[in-house]
Amino acid sequence: MYSYTFDDILEEAGKFGRSQKRIFALLCMVSMPWAGVYVGIVFQGFTPEHWCRDSGVSQIRKSCGWNLMDTRKITVPVVNTSGVLVHSQCEQYELNWNATGLTCDNPESDLTDALRSKAPMTSCKEGWEYDYKGRQSFVTEFDLVCADAWVVDMYQATLNVGFFIGSIAIGYLADRFGRKASFLVSNLLNGIFGILVAWSPNWVTMLVFRALYGFGVKGGWVAGYVLITELVGVEYRRTVGVVYQMFFSVGILILPLISYFITDWRWLQVVITAPYILFLSYYWFIPESPRWLLSQHNAKKAVEITEAIAKENKKTLSKNIETMRDDNADTSTASFMDLIRTPKMRKHTFILSFNWFTSAVVYQGLIMRLGILGGNVYIDFLISGLVEFPAAFLILFTIDRIGRRLPFATANIVAGAACFITAMIPETMFWFKTAVACIGRLGITMAFEMVVFVNTELYPTFVRNLGVSVCSTLCDIGGIVAPFLLYRLAAIWLELPLIIFGTLAFLAGALVLLLPETRGVPLPDTIDDIEFPENKELRRKEMIMLLPTATMTNKEPETV
Repeated sequence: MYSYTFDDILEEAGKFGRSQKRIFALLCMVSMPWAGVYVGIVFQGFTPEHWCRDSGVSQIRKSCGWNLMDTRKITVPVVNTSGVLVHSQCEQYELNWNATGLTCDNPESDLTDALRSKAPMTSCKEGWEYDYKGRQSFVTEFDLVCADAWVVDMYQATLNVGFFIGSIAIGYLADRFGRKASFLVSNLLNGIFGILVAWSPNWVTMLVFRALYGFGVKGGWVAGYVLITELVGVEYRRTVGVVYQMFFSVGILILPLISYFITDWRWLQVVITAPYILFLSYYWFIPESPRWLLSQHNAKKAVEITEAIAKENKKTLSKNIETMRDDNADTSTASFMDLIRTPKMRKHTFILSFNWFTSAVVYQGLIMRLGILGGNVYIDFLISGLVEFPAAFLILFTIDRIGRRLPFATANIVAGAACFITAMIPETMFWFKTAVACIGRLGITMAFEMVVFVNTELYPTFVRNLGVSVCSTLCDIGGIVAPFLLYRLAAIWLELPLIIFGTLAFLAGALVLLLPETRGVPLPDTIDDIEFPENKELRRKEMIMLLPTATMTNKEPETV
């Protein structure tokens, strides 16, 4: 008797009916708070203008009625930084200010250049003054500036360490114990450790809880992505994959609005974390993946869930569902060796891992380099989020008309070319340089979004979640490397990082051309489907010939 796969039964149950749309809408919400976790440091760890606090200066400022900026201009030493004279952020005059004869009416005349040049200087002894207008970041609360500024970098680095470990661990758990269970456990961890980050009494505990926070966030996001991808038909995978990621950009647009009204980093952390606690209610609203259940030989539960999906979609199933099974009956336990044991699986793993790494390095590098126009942090951040939306629409427009491989490769190559061109444009052409860099940002954003769903399409069901998680760990390594790569190389030559980014992007684009095209191809169920795809297609054609006429009346349109 012919055994039907889940893809076959979806022809009857509905490939993207009311049930899948409801589940998809719920899971898209998961992408929005992740934006706050990933880039919330822009607001939570904002480092404002700062200079040494001096109790003697504070007394004079109060008696004279000076504001902070006037006080800085008069009493803070000026230093040469990269050929530009700026007020020192980490040194102060070592003076008895009561003995300087400084007056309120004409202080600059009292504190002459000759006196300034002879005055001894020392590092800050009484903390810092901040020009942050009533806002509170963890930088201002814990005085993470000057010698302790490295802690701010560690805030992001520890998150990526959590991503790195968590994506592997939760990816394994998702393939071993189920997509839904791993998704819920991840959100439980996110809720607990996210609140503990907000509670942190010092920067040491903050970094520890931040790493634990990262452990669950990314793994849960990937588990949700794999779950919805496995619930829909072939021709709808690209839509759900791109839109699922596009909600990350929606989160980026919402974040500056929330941050504008919530001025304390701790409360902002609570607001970013709160949705993860609400996501625990999904226990009652989303099912386990029937594909995963079949791979674990639990056909009874898979049939039960598929029947519920068909009922909600108002579809009628034939008796074919009773023979639904997974082709991968002998290999239900996923392991890392499955990703590299055979030639094509090994090639896919290497190319996808390199693309994850490149996307993270170039994406974050371009954001940090641009500085997002250097004006109002809220408006600049909003503009940076808007740049990402055309990428999603370009993907939706091209990948079903052209395919996955060519747009994916082109996006990388455009990003690389933009990096090279930006490096050659003189600083005097600022706006043109910025516009070309934005084109690079658009290209790498498109590549970043494509690597996720291409990754899911190139691995069989039983190892799909682990495969995405393992490859995406290179994204976390890229996130750790990017700031060091940018700032270390920029110290040698300002444009050198762009040359490195361009080289990485060009190489990534070339490697993508070695991948198979997956447009219109059913998700692979076994490693044999990857190594010998022609056999999978032959079986599918045989199935179509065997399907009863009644089944065909339930088929949905082939286009979105």
